[in-house]
Amino acid sequence: MIINLPEKRYYTIGEVAKAFDVNTSLLRFWEKEFDALKPKKTEKGNRKFTPEDVKNLQLIYHLVKERGFTLDGAKTHLKEEKKKTLDNFEIITKLEGVKAQLIKLKNEL
Repeated sequence: MIINLPEKRYYTIGEVAKAFDVNTSLLRFWEKEFDALKPKKTEKGNRKFTPEDVKNLQLIYHLVKERGFTLDGAKTHLKEEKKKTLDNFEIITKLEGVKAQLIKLKNEL
C-alpha cells in the first residue's frame, strides 16, 4: 500500500486515518494494542504521529488488513520477526512504487 503523506515531522490522527482509509477509532485501538505505536500527545491530548509511527502503522496495516493476521498473530509476528518482516516490507513497498511508476510510463506511451 502506497501512503500519500507530505514530508512533515508530525501528522494528525485525521491525516493518518485518511491516508490509510480507516477510521480514527481504529488507529486509537491499534495504539492500545501494539507497543510499537506511541504517538506523541499535545497538552490537549491530540495525537501527533511521527514518520516512524506511520512506518509502524504501515507494517501493522499490512499484516492485519492485507495478509489477514489476527491481532494476536500480528503482535507475535512483530515481536519474533520484526527485523525480517520490516526488511521484507520495505522491499515490497519499494517494488510497488517501481511498479506504479512503470505502469504510469506504459500508459503514457
